[in-house]
Amino acid sequence: MHNERSKPGRSPAPGKEFFLPALCLPQALLVLVVLAELLVLVLVLVEPMHPGFDWVRLALISLFVQWIVLLSAALLCGLRPWLARLQAGVAGALCCFLVVAVTLLCTAVTEYCQLADVATVDSDIERYVRYSLIALIMSALMLRYFYLQSQWRKQQQAELRARIESLQARIRPHFLFNTLNSIASLVSSDPVRAEQAVLDLSDLFRASLGKPGSLITWGEELELAKRYLSIEQYRLGERLQLDWDVSAIPDDLPIPQLTLQPLLENALIYGIAPRIEGGVVRVEADYERGVFILRVSNPYDEAVHRQTSSGTQQALANIGARITALFGPLASLSVERRDGRHFTCLRYPCARLTQEARAI
Repeated sequence: MHNERSKPGRSPAPGKEFFLPALCLPQALLVLVVLAELLVLVLVLVEPMHPGFDWVRLALISLFVQWIVLLSAALLCGLRPWLARLQAGVAGALCCFLVVAVTLLCTAVTEYCQLADVATVDSDIERYVRYSLIALIMSALMLRYFYLQSQWRKQQQAELRARIESLQARIRPHFLFNTLNSIASLVSSDPVRAEQAVLDLSDLFRASLGKPGSLITWGEELELAKRYLSIEQYRLGERLQLDWDVSAIPDDLPIPQLTLQPLLENALIYGIAPRIEGGVVRVEADYERGVFILRVSNPYDEAVHRQTSSGTQQALANIGARITALFGPLASLSVERRDGRHFTCLRYPCARLTQEARAI
C-alpha cells in the first residue's frame, strides 16, 4: 500500500478526491500542450504586427511556454499526493507559487542562453514581472476550473448514489411481496414446505440486506437467485425446469444486487406459471473483452401472455435504469421473442472486482 501511494498522480487518502487531476497522464498532457500553444498564439497576436512573420520567434516562444507547462505539470504531478493532504485553498496557492517559480527559472535559463533578446523586447525586470503575472493568472484560472469541475463531479456522484438507492429500494419490497405470495399458496396445500420456504426466505433476505452497497459479486448474486428458485420450486414442482450455462463467468464479476432474481421472476410469471406443462427457464451468461452479457429465456405463448399480470415490468425498468446509471450508456436491457421463447438480455461493460482492487 505504501508503494502505491508514492506513485505519481495517486492520492494518499483513498476515497478522498483531490481537485487537482493527475497532470502526468497522457490525456492531461495532451490538453496542456494544446492550451499552451493557444497561449503562444495569444502572446504573438497581442504584439505589433510586422511585414514579415518571424517563424523563429514563434518557435522560440512556443518552446519557452512548453518548457514551463511540462515542467510545472511534472512537478505538480509528483507533489500531488502531498498537496492532497492540505486544505484546498492552501494547495491552490502553493500550486500557483510553484508555477510562478518554474516560470522564473525558465526565464533565467533563456537569459543565460542568450535567447531573451529573441523571445521578447522587454527589459530584464519587465520580462520577469510580465511572465510571473501571466503564469499567476493562467495557473489561477486553470486551478479554479479544476476545482469547479471537481465539485461538479461530487454533485453528480451524490445524485447518482441517491438515484441508485431509490431504484434499489423499489425492487426489494417488490421482491418480498411476490415471494410471500408464492409462500402463501403453499400454506394450505403443503404446510411443511411452506414453513421451510419461510426459513429460506429469511436466509435470502439476510444475505440480500447484509451489504449496503449497490454492487455485489456474481457468485453472491447467483446464490441469492438460487435461493429464490428453491422457494418457487416448492410451488411449481416439476413444472419448473432450469438450464444453467454460467460456468464461464468469474465469481468476482460485479453486478447490481437483485438483478438476476427479477429476471427469473419475470420468466416464471410469464413463461412457467400460466402453462400447465410448465417449461424450461434457461440462464446463459458470458464475459468477453470486458463486457458482461446475461440472457434469461422462457417459453412464450402470445395468448397466455395477454392474460398474465404485468407486475414485474417496473422491476425490469428499474434494472435497466440501474445498470445505465452504474455502467454508463453502453449498458442495456433488451427484450426479444423468437422461436417460441421470450429472451431478456442484459449487457454492460465492467472489470472484475479483483482487477479493480489491484488498480487502487
